[in-house]
Amino acid sequence: MTEVRVLYELAHREHLTATQLRRDLGLDAGYLSRLLKKFETQGFLTRTPSAADARQSELALTPQGRKTFQPLDQASHDQIAALLVPLSISERQALVVAMQQIQRLLGGSPPPTEPYLLRPHQPGDIGWIIHRQAILYAHEYGWDETYEALIAEILGQFVKRFDPQYERSWIAEREGAIVGSVFVVRQSDDVAKLRLLYVEPSARGLGIGKRLVEECIRFARAKGYRRLTLWTNDVLVSARRIYQTAGFRLAEEEPHHSFGKDLVGQHWDLEL
Repeated sequence: MTEVRVLYELAHREHLTATQLRRDLGLDAGYLSRLLKKFETQGFLTRTPSAADARQSELALTPQGRKTFQPLDQASHDQIAALLVPLSISERQALVVAMQQIQRLLGGSPPPTEPYLLRPHQPGDIGWIIHRQAILYAHEYGWDETYEALIAEILGQFVKRFDPQYERSWIAEREGAIVGSVFVVRQSDDVAKLRLLYVEPSARGLGIGKRLVEECIRFARAKGYRRLTLWTNDVLVSARRIYQTAGFRLAEEEPHHSFGKDLVGQHWDLEL
């Protein structure tokens, strides 16, 4: 296994020295020296003086070395492919995200330079958002499955009646995973409605919620709406703080019993 790993590094890296190999793979210097000497004897490896450091030699595979490594590399590729075949596209994406997180936690991968990106919705997003919001609100506020039914109805109608000229969605994505979303729907010629703002707990503190609301406001103004409105509940403290900061004003509120809880519903408006 060590020999194959050394061959892999030699096949995929340029200007590689024995010192770099030993450090990166954590190998004993004597063992690595014997291994490289074996590769030279077999005609797999050449050494050339390093232009950067005359005390070092740069290692490279010979054509014979690459020919020897190719079937090993192909066998590894085929084995991994066989493991991935049973997985759906979403499962493969989840696997990539999980592996990226493992690399980052173990120090092998730097954090992303961009904490997140925003994009429109695409197939698969709506079902995922319904699923995640239902779970999060059940966990954080104890809401029952009737909330899931409500958001499924709202987003189902959004997709069915979607008018891209006057309506928009924003999906926040980080390292390939959805971490937040919001929607603007047309209520009338003058009024648009902001709907279903949410941010995953793992992505809170990055300013995603604030950014999503700002995008809604910017879009509503650009489309000529005169007012942006929304409905929320008083227990959603963080969301209400974002709305207030953005300039929304509480228009009215009323107690109601929904989602298995006694709540206070609130209507907020922003004059554009």
